[in-house]
Amino acid sequence: MKPETLTDAELERLSAILERFGGKRSMNLEKLDGFIAALVCGPDIILPSEYLPEIWGDDIVLEDTFAAQPILQDFLSLILRHWNVIADTLHSGEVYLPLLLDDESGISHANDWANGFLRGMHIRKDDWAVLLDDMEHGGWIVPIFALAHEHDLDPGMRPYKDAIGAEKREELIVGMAAGVMGIYRHFEAQRLLGTEPPLNAATFRRTTPKIGRNDPCPCGSGKKFKQCCGKTTILH
Repeated sequence: MKPETLTDAELERLSAILERFGGKRSMNLEKLDGFIAALVCGPDIILPSEYLPEIWGDDIVLEDTFAAQPILQDFLSLILRHWNVIADTLHSGEVYLPLLLDDESGISHANDWANGFLRGMHIRKDDWAVLLDDMEHGGWIVPIFALAHEHDLDPGMRPYKDAIGAEKREELIVGMAAGVMGIYRHFEAQRLLGTEPPLNAATFRRTTPKIGRNDPCPCGSGKKFKQCCGKTTILH
């Protein structure tokens, strides 16, 4: 039986819990969706004891808070349901649609989603670094890095000198969602084994052009891939 998608009311309740108990580093709903997507499609099974502190930003003592606040048990139930919906979508091959919040003008920027995804990657950063160095499949993650670092405090990490236009942003968001589906398939065998990638792992059909480290970055910044979205240092 397919998991039940959270209703608008349940998403609002989930968002309210994050705001009520969270601190400066806690995630909002959009960032949480990107974070869970990274955990679902990543190379390893991540336990709640690892990912829950990252959601809250280490700003609360989980054992004390969960024991004292029944509302956080509701949070755990909601987050597990949302996790299962994302996992079922990716496993079934259906189109994955990221949960994005609109700003005051009704525009979805997807920066929080992309940053949430990177925080999910950070939990197993060494395993993800292998994908970043993969010339055949590393392009799946380029749109995610481009959106995550759009407003980076370090100008050298920003993929574009000028603001991203509406058409380019839409292109990056579509590529971001497609990338999640590709990454899920790429790591599937490794997740099932729960170990290092097998020597005779299945070969997946390439859906993005092969990118060399010295090739122009496909995000359109004009920089070399290794100097832009191909930087592995952004995981540290």
